[in-house]
Amino acid sequence: MADRATGEGLVEFLDLMRLLRERCAWKASQSHASLAKHLREEADEVLEAIDEGDPEHLRDELGDLLLQVYFHAAIAEEAGEFTMDDVVAGLAAKMRRRNPHVFDPAYAGQQFTVEEIEELWQAAKAKETR
Repeated sequence: MADRATGEGLVEFLDLMRLLRERCAWKASQSHASLAKHLREEADEVLEAIDEGDPEHLRDELGDLLLQVYFHAAIAEEAGEFTMDDVVAGLAAKMRRRNPHVFDPAYAGQQFTVEEIEELWQAAKAKETR
């Protein structure tokens, strides 16, 4: 079994992505729109790796997909739109909202079926406005 991740590599990779945007003309020239096709391709490759059942292939493809996330976050950061910290904070808040069975004290100690958890998720999702 793999060790638990520390997350240190995520911060290091953020700095690496910034450096690549500064020093690589191709990476510096990319935009959200120009990268959209790559994001789609990488997501499809993750799905293929899942279907294959090969953990090493899945690990590699997840890395490629994560690169796309960091790429888009770096572009947004440069434009003053949002940062990777904003992405993560938004995701953490969403997980807290959509998993009341884990985080809401009103549900403490209760056991839920998978179906009930799905219902709670959908109900929480329906309350969110875009």
